Amino acid sequence: MKTIALISPKKSVYSETFIQAHKNLLHADIKYYYDGELPRCLEGEGQLKATRAGSALKRISRLLQLTTDTTLQEDLLVKSFKKNKIDKVYAEYGPTAVAVLNVCKKINLPLIVNFHGYDASVAHVLSRHREGYARVFDYAQSIVAVSKHMVNTLIGLGADKDKISYAPYGPQGSFFQIQPRYSENVFVAVGRFVNKKAPYYTMLAFFKVLKKYPDARLYFAGDGPLLSACQNIARYHACEGKIIFLGTVEPAALHELYEGALGFVQHSITADDGNMEGTPVAVLEASASGLPVIATEHAGIPDVVINGQTGLLVKEHDVDGMAENMMRLLDDRKYAISLGQRGREYVKDNFSMNKHIGILNALIDA
Repeated sequence: MKTIALISPKKSVYSETFIQAHKNLLHADIKYYYDGELPRCLEGEGQLKATRAGSALKRISRLLQLTTDTTLQEDLLVKSFKKNKIDKVYAEYGPTAVAVLNVCKKINLPLIVNFHGYDASVAHVLSRHREGYARVFDYAQSIVAVSKHMVNTLIGLGADKDKISYAPYGPQGSFFQIQPRYSENVFVAVGRFVNKKAPYYTMLAFFKVLKKYPDARLYFAGDGPLLSACQNIARYHACEGKIIFLGTVEPAALHELYEGALGFVQHSITADDGNMEGTPVAVLEASASGLPVIATEHAGIPDVVINGQTGLLVKEHDVDGMAENMMRLLDDRKYAISLGQRGREYVKDNFSMNKHIGILNALIDA
Protein backbone atom coordinates (compact mmCIF):
# COMPACT_ATOMS: atom_id res chain seq x y z
CA MET A 1 0.00 0.00 0.00
CA LYS A 2 1.35 3.40 -0.99
CA THR A 3 1.74 6.25 1.48
CA ILE A 4 0.07 9.38 0.13
CA ALA A 5 0.45 12.95 1.30
CA LEU A 6 -3.08 14.34 0.89
CA ILE A 7 -2.88 18.13 1.01
CA SER A 8 -5.76 20.56 1.49
CA PRO A 9 -5.52 24.23 2.49
CA LYS A 10 -8.05 23.90 5.34
CA LYS A 11 -8.41 21.08 7.82
CA SER A 12 -12.17 20.80 7.82
CA VAL A 13 -14.77 22.64 5.76
CA TYR A 14 -18.30 21.24 6.05
CA SER A 15 -19.00 21.81 2.36
CA GLU A 16 -15.91 19.84 1.26
CA THR A 17 -17.34 16.37 1.79
CA PHE A 18 -15.24 15.08 -1.10
CA ILE A 19 -12.01 15.72 0.83
CA GLN A 20 -13.32 13.74 3.80
CA ALA A 21 -14.13 10.94 1.36
CA HIS A 22 -10.60 11.05 -0.03
CA LYS A 23 -9.17 10.88 3.51
CA ASN A 24 -11.30 7.93 4.51
CA LEU A 25 -11.83 5.88 1.36
CA LEU A 26 -8.69 6.02 -0.77
CA HIS A 27 -6.80 2.73 -0.78
CA ALA A 28 -3.60 4.17 0.67
CA ASP A 29 -1.93 5.11 3.92
CA ILE A 30 -3.09 8.73 4.05
CA LYS A 31 -1.00 11.42 5.71
CA TYR A 32 -3.24 14.48 5.81
CA TYR A 33 -1.45 17.83 5.53
CA TYR A 34 -3.36 21.09 5.93
CA ASP A 35 -3.27 24.77 6.98
CA GLY A 36 -2.26 26.69 3.87
CA GLU A 37 -1.57 25.88 0.25
CA LEU A 38 1.95 25.09 1.42
CA PRO A 39 0.77 23.16 4.47
CA ARG A 40 2.02 23.91 7.95
CA CYS A 41 0.39 21.01 9.82
CA LEU A 42 0.12 17.24 9.66
CA GLU A 43 -2.93 15.61 11.20
CA GLY A 44 -1.95 13.71 14.32
CA GLU A 45 1.32 15.57 14.74
CA GLY A 46 0.34 19.23 14.61
CA GLN A 47 2.52 22.01 13.24
CA LEU A 48 5.62 21.10 11.30
CA LYS A 49 8.64 22.32 13.26
CA ALA A 50 12.22 23.04 12.35
CA THR A 51 15.29 22.20 14.37
CA ARG A 52 17.03 25.25 15.78
CA ALA A 53 20.13 24.54 13.71
CA GLY A 54 18.17 24.22 10.48
CA SER A 55 16.16 27.37 11.02
CA ALA A 56 19.25 29.36 12.05
CA LEU A 57 21.13 28.21 8.96
CA LYS A 58 18.26 29.33 6.74
CA ARG A 59 18.15 32.77 8.37
CA ILE A 60 21.91 33.18 8.00
CA SER A 61 21.66 32.22 4.33
CA ARG A 62 19.05 34.91 3.77
CA LEU A 63 21.10 37.52 5.61
CA LEU A 64 24.15 36.67 3.51
CA GLN A 65 21.91 36.63 0.41
CA LEU A 66 23.04 33.12 -0.43
CA THR A 67 20.85 31.36 -2.98
CA THR A 68 18.71 28.50 -1.71
CA ASP A 69 16.39 26.40 -3.82
CA THR A 70 13.75 26.01 -1.11
CA THR A 71 12.23 28.09 1.66
CA LEU A 72 12.26 27.08 5.31
CA GLN A 73 8.62 25.95 5.11
CA GLU A 74 9.38 23.87 2.03
CA ASP A 75 12.32 22.31 3.87
CA LEU A 76 9.99 21.36 6.73
CA LEU A 77 7.70 19.66 4.25
CA VAL A 78 10.60 17.83 2.61
CA LYS A 79 11.70 16.60 6.03
CA SER A 80 8.18 15.44 6.91
CA PHE A 81 7.69 13.70 3.57
CA LYS A 82 10.96 11.83 4.02
CA LYS A 83 10.18 10.92 7.62
CA ASN A 84 6.77 9.55 6.65
CA LYS A 85 8.12 7.80 3.53
CA ILE A 86 5.67 9.52 1.22
CA ASP A 87 5.28 7.80 -2.17
CA LYS A 88 3.05 10.36 -3.92
CA VAL A 89 1.50 13.76 -3.28
CA TYR A 90 -2.22 14.34 -3.86
CA ALA A 91 -2.98 18.07 -3.98
CA GLU A 92 -6.56 19.23 -3.51
CA TYR A 93 -6.99 22.37 -5.70
CA GLY A 94 -4.69 23.83 -8.34
CA PRO A 95 -3.04 26.52 -6.17
CA THR A 96 -2.07 23.83 -3.64
CA ALA A 97 -0.27 21.93 -6.40
CA VAL A 98 1.58 25.10 -7.40
CA ALA A 99 2.67 25.66 -3.79
CA VAL A 100 4.02 22.12 -3.26
CA LEU A 101 5.51 21.65 -6.73
CA ASN A 102 9.01 22.74 -5.67
CA VAL A 103 8.99 20.20 -2.84
CA CYS A 104 7.86 17.39 -5.15
CA LYS A 105 10.60 18.22 -7.62
CA LYS A 106 13.26 18.40 -4.92
CA ILE A 107 12.69 14.82 -3.78
CA ASN A 108 11.27 13.47 -7.04
CA LEU A 109 7.76 12.70 -5.80
CA PRO A 110 4.94 12.10 -8.31
CA LEU A 111 2.14 14.68 -8.09
CA ILE A 112 -1.60 14.25 -8.62
CA VAL A 113 -3.63 17.47 -8.66
CA ASN A 114 -7.41 17.54 -8.21
CA PHE A 115 -9.17 20.66 -9.55
CA HIS A 116 -12.56 21.32 -8.00
CA GLY A 117 -14.18 24.54 -9.28
CA TYR A 118 -12.96 28.01 -8.36
CA ASP A 119 -9.36 26.99 -9.07
CA ALA A 120 -10.23 26.41 -12.74
CA SER A 121 -12.57 29.37 -13.20
CA VAL A 122 -11.93 32.46 -11.03
CA ALA A 123 -10.21 35.11 -13.16
CA HIS A 124 -7.73 36.40 -10.58
CA VAL A 125 -6.77 32.85 -9.57
CA LEU A 126 -6.05 31.90 -13.18
CA SER A 127 -4.11 35.11 -13.73
CA ARG A 128 -2.06 34.72 -10.55
CA HIS A 129 -1.19 31.08 -11.23
CA ARG A 130 -0.85 31.14 -15.01
CA GLU A 131 2.86 30.29 -14.97
CA GLY A 132 2.50 28.02 -11.95
CA TYR A 133 -0.26 26.03 -13.62
CA ALA A 134 1.92 25.58 -16.70
CA ARG A 135 4.67 24.10 -14.51
CA VAL A 136 2.17 21.87 -12.69
CA PHE A 137 0.66 20.65 -15.97
CA ASP A 138 4.15 19.79 -17.20
CA TYR A 139 5.25 17.95 -14.04
CA ALA A 140 2.06 16.31 -12.75
CA GLN A 141 1.56 12.60 -13.19
CA SER A 142 -2.22 13.07 -13.32
CA ILE A 143 -4.76 15.90 -13.38
CA VAL A 144 -8.25 15.24 -12.02
CA ALA A 145 -11.30 17.18 -13.27
CA VAL A 146 -14.75 16.84 -11.70
CA SER A 147 -16.88 17.91 -14.66
CA LYS A 148 -16.76 17.64 -18.44
CA HIS A 149 -16.82 21.43 -18.63
CA MET A 150 -13.71 21.51 -16.43
CA VAL A 151 -11.92 19.01 -18.66
CA ASN A 152 -12.30 21.38 -21.59
CA THR A 153 -11.30 24.36 -19.46
CA LEU A 154 -8.07 22.69 -18.30
CA ILE A 155 -7.18 21.71 -21.87
CA GLY A 156 -7.75 25.34 -22.83
CA LEU A 157 -5.37 26.39 -20.06
CA GLY A 158 -2.66 24.17 -21.50
CA ALA A 159 -3.06 20.82 -19.74
CA ASP A 160 -2.26 17.66 -21.70
CA LYS A 161 -5.59 15.92 -22.33
CA ASP A 162 -3.88 12.54 -21.91
CA LYS A 163 -3.05 13.43 -18.30
CA ILE A 164 -6.60 14.46 -17.42
CA SER A 165 -8.97 12.04 -15.71
CA TYR A 166 -12.69 12.84 -15.50
CA ALA A 167 -13.70 11.82 -11.98
CA PRO A 168 -16.91 13.50 -10.82
CA TYR A 169 -17.82 13.16 -7.16
CA GLY A 170 -20.24 10.56 -5.92
CA PRO A 171 -22.78 10.80 -3.08
CA GLN A 172 -22.44 8.79 0.09
CA GLY A 173 -24.33 5.51 -0.12
CA SER A 174 -26.75 6.50 2.64
CA PHE A 175 -28.52 8.95 0.31
CA PHE A 176 -29.70 6.09 -1.90
CA GLN A 177 -31.58 4.69 1.11
CA ILE A 178 -33.75 7.77 1.56
CA GLN A 179 -37.41 7.35 0.63
CA PRO A 180 -39.07 10.73 -0.06
CA ARG A 181 -42.76 10.91 0.68
CA TYR A 182 -43.42 13.59 -1.99
CA SER A 183 -46.51 14.51 0.04
CA GLU A 184 -45.66 18.02 1.19
CA ASN A 185 -45.29 21.21 -0.86
CA VAL A 186 -41.69 21.53 0.28
CA PHE A 187 -38.49 22.37 -1.59
CA VAL A 188 -34.98 22.09 -0.19
CA ALA A 189 -31.83 24.01 -1.12
CA VAL A 190 -28.44 23.05 0.32
CA GLY A 191 -25.15 24.89 -0.07
CA ARG A 192 -22.98 27.83 0.80
CA PHE A 193 -24.59 31.28 0.59
CA VAL A 194 -22.15 32.56 -2.04
CA ASN A 195 -22.46 34.30 -5.38
CA LYS A 196 -22.00 31.26 -7.62
CA LYS A 197 -24.95 29.50 -5.92
CA ALA A 198 -27.11 32.66 -6.16
CA PRO A 199 -29.54 31.79 -3.34
CA TYR A 200 -31.35 35.07 -3.95
CA TYR A 201 -32.46 33.83 -7.40
CA THR A 202 -33.92 30.70 -5.81
CA MET A 203 -35.80 32.96 -3.41
CA LEU A 204 -37.09 35.22 -6.18
CA ALA A 205 -38.42 32.16 -8.00
CA PHE A 206 -40.04 30.88 -4.83
CA PHE A 207 -41.81 34.23 -4.25
CA LYS A 208 -43.58 33.62 -7.58
CA VAL A 209 -44.49 30.09 -6.51
CA LEU A 210 -46.10 31.40 -3.32
CA LYS A 211 -48.61 33.42 -5.31
CA LYS A 212 -50.14 30.18 -6.56
CA TYR A 213 -49.18 27.90 -3.67
CA PRO A 214 -49.21 29.99 -0.48
CA ASP A 215 -48.73 26.89 1.66
CA ALA A 216 -45.41 25.97 -0.02
CA ARG A 217 -42.20 26.02 2.00
CA LEU A 218 -38.53 26.42 1.08
CA TYR A 219 -35.86 25.12 3.45
CA PHE A 220 -32.33 26.51 3.04
CA ALA A 221 -29.47 24.57 4.63
CA GLY A 222 -26.06 26.22 4.70
CA ASP A 223 -24.12 29.27 5.77
CA GLY A 224 -22.04 31.93 4.08
CA PRO A 225 -21.56 35.64 3.41
CA LEU A 226 -24.92 36.12 1.65
CA LEU A 227 -27.01 34.52 4.40
CA SER A 228 -27.84 37.73 6.24
CA ALA A 229 -28.86 39.51 3.03
CA CYS A 230 -31.13 36.61 2.06
CA GLN A 231 -32.73 36.61 5.50
CA ASN A 232 -33.43 40.32 5.11
CA ILE A 233 -35.03 39.74 1.69
CA ALA A 234 -37.29 37.05 3.18
CA ARG A 235 -38.19 39.37 6.04
CA TYR A 236 -39.02 42.21 3.63
CA HIS A 237 -41.37 39.93 1.69
CA ALA A 238 -42.99 38.72 4.93
CA CYS A 239 -41.84 35.16 4.19
CA GLU A 240 -39.99 34.40 7.41
CA GLY A 241 -42.18 31.35 8.10
CA LYS A 242 -42.24 30.21 4.49
CA ILE A 243 -38.52 30.39 3.76
CA ILE A 244 -36.71 28.67 6.62
CA PHE A 245 -32.96 29.16 7.08
CA LEU A 246 -31.44 26.21 8.91
CA GLY A 247 -27.74 27.03 8.94
CA THR A 248 -25.31 24.13 8.76
CA VAL A 249 -27.09 20.79 9.18
CA GLU A 250 -25.80 17.35 10.12
CA PRO A 251 -26.30 14.44 7.68
CA ALA A 252 -29.12 12.91 9.73
CA ALA A 253 -31.08 16.19 9.63
CA LEU A 254 -30.44 16.49 5.90
CA HIS A 255 -31.80 12.99 5.33
CA GLU A 256 -34.94 13.95 7.22
CA LEU A 257 -35.35 17.08 5.10
CA TYR A 258 -35.10 15.07 1.89
CA GLU A 259 -37.65 12.54 3.10
CA GLY A 260 -40.21 15.31 3.52
CA ALA A 261 -39.43 17.25 0.33
CA LEU A 262 -40.99 17.32 -3.11
CA GLY A 263 -37.90 18.65 -4.89
CA PHE A 264 -34.41 20.13 -4.65
CA VAL A 265 -33.56 23.57 -6.04
CA GLN A 266 -30.26 25.28 -6.84
CA HIS A 267 -29.76 28.28 -9.11
CA SER A 268 -25.99 28.17 -9.75
CA ILE A 269 -24.50 30.90 -11.93
CA THR A 270 -21.10 32.04 -13.14
CA ALA A 271 -20.10 34.76 -10.66
CA ASP A 272 -18.73 38.11 -11.81
CA ASP A 273 -15.18 36.96 -11.05
CA GLY A 274 -15.68 33.83 -13.17
CA ASN A 275 -16.19 31.48 -10.20
CA MET A 276 -18.08 28.33 -11.17
CA GLU A 277 -19.13 25.05 -9.65
CA GLY A 278 -17.40 21.76 -10.36
CA THR A 279 -20.03 19.07 -10.04
CA PRO A 280 -22.06 20.12 -6.97
CA VAL A 281 -22.14 17.41 -4.33
CA ALA A 282 -25.53 18.61 -3.06
CA VAL A 283 -27.09 18.06 -6.50
CA LEU A 284 -25.69 14.52 -6.58
CA GLU A 285 -26.93 13.79 -3.05
CA ALA A 286 -30.41 15.14 -3.73
CA SER A 287 -30.74 13.16 -6.94
CA ALA A 288 -29.44 10.00 -5.24
CA SER A 289 -32.15 10.57 -2.63
CA GLY A 290 -34.84 10.35 -5.29
CA LEU A 291 -35.67 14.06 -5.36
CA PRO A 292 -36.25 15.76 -8.71
CA VAL A 293 -33.63 18.48 -9.11
CA ILE A 294 -34.45 21.92 -10.47
CA ALA A 295 -31.24 23.74 -11.35
CA THR A 296 -29.37 25.65 -14.05
CA GLU A 297 -27.34 24.71 -17.12
CA HIS A 298 -24.11 25.46 -15.28
CA ALA A 299 -20.70 23.74 -15.14
CA GLY A 300 -21.09 20.06 -14.17
CA ILE A 301 -24.81 20.18 -13.35
CA PRO A 302 -25.93 19.06 -16.86
CA ASP A 303 -23.63 16.03 -16.45
CA VAL A 304 -25.84 14.93 -13.54
CA VAL A 305 -29.28 16.31 -14.40
CA ILE A 306 -30.71 15.34 -17.79
CA ASN A 307 -33.30 18.01 -18.54
CA GLY A 308 -36.82 16.60 -18.72
CA GLN A 309 -35.67 13.09 -17.78
CA THR A 310 -34.02 13.21 -14.35
CA GLY A 311 -34.75 16.81 -13.43
CA LEU A 312 -35.43 20.25 -14.88
CA LEU A 313 -32.87 22.84 -15.98
CA VAL A 314 -33.07 26.49 -16.96
CA LYS A 315 -30.54 29.01 -18.21
CA GLU A 316 -28.56 30.95 -15.62
CA HIS A 317 -30.52 33.99 -14.31
CA ASP A 318 -33.85 32.61 -15.59
CA VAL A 319 -35.91 33.19 -12.46
CA ASP A 320 -39.25 32.86 -14.26
CA GLY A 321 -38.23 29.52 -15.73
CA MET A 322 -37.17 28.22 -12.35
CA ALA A 323 -40.47 29.30 -10.80
CA GLU A 324 -42.40 27.58 -13.60
CA ASN A 325 -40.49 24.35 -13.04
CA MET A 326 -41.18 24.43 -9.31
CA MET A 327 -44.89 24.92 -9.99
CA ARG A 328 -44.76 22.14 -12.58
CA LEU A 329 -43.78 19.70 -9.83
CA LEU A 330 -46.44 21.06 -7.50
CA ASP A 331 -49.05 20.74 -10.26
CA ASP A 332 -48.08 17.18 -11.19
CA ARG A 333 -46.80 15.10 -8.30
CA LYS A 334 -46.60 11.93 -10.41
CA TYR A 335 -44.27 13.72 -12.81
CA ALA A 336 -42.14 14.86 -9.87
CA ILE A 337 -41.87 11.29 -8.59
CA SER A 338 -40.93 9.92 -12.02
CA LEU A 339 -38.17 12.53 -12.44
CA GLY A 340 -36.83 11.77 -8.99
CA GLN A 341 -36.78 8.01 -9.46
CA ARG A 342 -35.08 8.25 -12.86
CA GLY A 343 -32.58 10.68 -11.36
CA ARG A 344 -31.72 8.25 -8.58
CA GLU A 345 -31.06 5.45 -11.08
CA TYR A 346 -28.96 7.72 -13.30
CA VAL A 347 -26.77 8.84 -10.41
CA LYS A 348 -26.47 5.26 -9.14
CA ASP A 349 -25.28 4.10 -12.56
CA ASN A 350 -22.92 6.99 -13.32
CA PHE A 351 -21.83 8.84 -10.18
CA SER A 352 -21.27 6.41 -7.37
CA MET A 353 -18.66 7.14 -4.71
CA ASN A 354 -17.12 3.74 -5.49
CA LYS A 355 -16.60 4.79 -9.10
CA HIS A 356 -15.08 8.13 -8.06
CA ILE A 357 -12.70 6.54 -5.56
CA GLY A 358 -11.90 3.74 -8.00
CA ILE A 359 -10.63 6.22 -10.58
CA LEU A 360 -8.47 7.93 -7.98
CA ASN A 361 -7.11 4.62 -6.67
CA ALA A 362 -6.06 3.69 -10.19
CA LEU A 363 -4.13 6.97 -10.47
CA ILE A 364 -2.46 6.34 -7.11
CA ASP A 365 -1.47 2.80 -8.12
CA ALA A 366 -0.23 3.83 -11.58
